[in-house]
Amino acid sequence: MNISRRSLIALSTSAAGLAILGPAVAADPLKVAIVMPGNITDKSWTQSGYEGIMQAKEKLGIEVAYSEKVVQADQAEAMADYARRGYKLVIGHGGEFQDAAKRVAAKYPDTIFIVNNGQIGEGNIASADFNFRQFGYLMGYTAGKMSKTGKAGWIGGQKIKFSLDLNTAYEEGFKAAGGKEVFTAYTNDWDDIAKGKEAALNQISQGADVIFPTMDNAVIGSLQACKEKGVWGFGLYYDAIADWPDTVLQSAIFDIKGAMLDYIKLAQEGKLEGKNYNFDLSTPEAARIGTFHKAVPEDVQKEVLALAEKMKSGELKP
Repeated sequence: MNISRRSLIALSTSAAGLAILGPAVAADPLKVAIVMPGNITDKSWTQSGYEGIMQAKEKLGIEVAYSEKVVQADQAEAMADYARRGYKLVIGHGGEFQDAAKRVAAKYPDTIFIVNNGQIGEGNIASADFNFRQFGYLMGYTAGKMSKTGKAGWIGGQKIKFSLDLNTAYEEGFKAAGGKEVFTAYTNDWDDIAKGKEAALNQISQGADVIFPTMDNAVIGSLQACKEKGVWGFGLYYDAIADWPDTVLQSAIFDIKGAMLDYIKLAQEGKLEGKNYNFDLSTPEAARIGTFHKAVPEDVQKEVLALAEKMKSGELKP
């Protein structure tokens, strides 16, 4: 399946660091490593990071390495270990890697640390993320048009910017479309399928008939609950209707593979900067919505697409 959840010659990087990433050593492949929180077959966030670095290896000819299932307590050491071994770009795959990147960056000024779904950019630290609010609003608006109870659910793994932006915009979109109430839950676990299912079942028992789960592997549990109870759900990171044809209304596609290819190419060219790289609907190679379920009326589809166009033009800023 194809995973489709949006950097740096640092301003303070030493001349030696610039030489390492610059054209003078272009004959040597750039060494890039990625440290990931989950497992590379989760059909979600971690798998997208793994596929992203492998795609970059194939298309750019870089040398790559990866670590999976790295818990937060070990993230800083895992990133530092790659820097010690000569990797010039080390990726922390998730906003939860920001603290780890800050802890190790100063010790390894010749290595660039970039955080996917992060918001930092300074020195030899960069980040790449998405305009999550655009997608939260569009999924919420779709939910509001499709809900019969006027109640919806949203489920997150942890209170980081990614989650907060998606959650608040989802509620705004839901209410703009006529919805009345959004139940919010945090599982404090991105991968536990049982917890994802339990959270969804709880919201469904309160009357929610549309659920937007935004974790990693735990999304599977939430969508299982939706399928079993006959309520709608949303996909994340890829066009999930392919795997959930009877359950998923639409998907928010944060194609980190496209974003990674973009910034790794910049690093290869010596042009990656210590800043935040943000992707949105105007960069469809990295951020877009998926396929509408056939149950979504054509007029609703047109409304959602029109809202997306207003976001691209800047007329609508959720």
